[in-house]
Amino acid sequence: MRDQGRSHPVTPDGRYFVVRGRLWRCSNPSLAAEARRGLVGDLMRARRAVRDALRAGDEQALALARSEVDGAKVSLGERGPPWWSDGAPDVNRRLARNTAYAAWFAGLKDG
Repeated sequence: MRDQGRSHPVTPDGRYFVVRGRLWRCSNPSLAAEARRGLVGDLMRARRAVRDALRAGDEQALALARSEVDGAKVSLGERGPPWWSDGAPDVNRRLARNTAYAAWFAGLKDG
């Protein structure tokens, strides 16, 4: 299953997308579109700040920018507590083949 506008497969429950066999948590689908746009803008600004701090060799600015990236990702639901409430474990950043998604992932390779 591929999500609209995504080039990476998305798990059937919509919680993760897969890049090079690793699961990455999707943002919370219940976020309002306007809120999501604002948070994505914050994330992009913070990522540019990381880039700029790396180029400048400014460790203090880098730490601040990375903290802002983390904050935006938590607000989007990509990090921090899972946005689902059914008690399923969070397997963010794990290899799909080592999770409950293993059979689904193996089926992608055959298809």
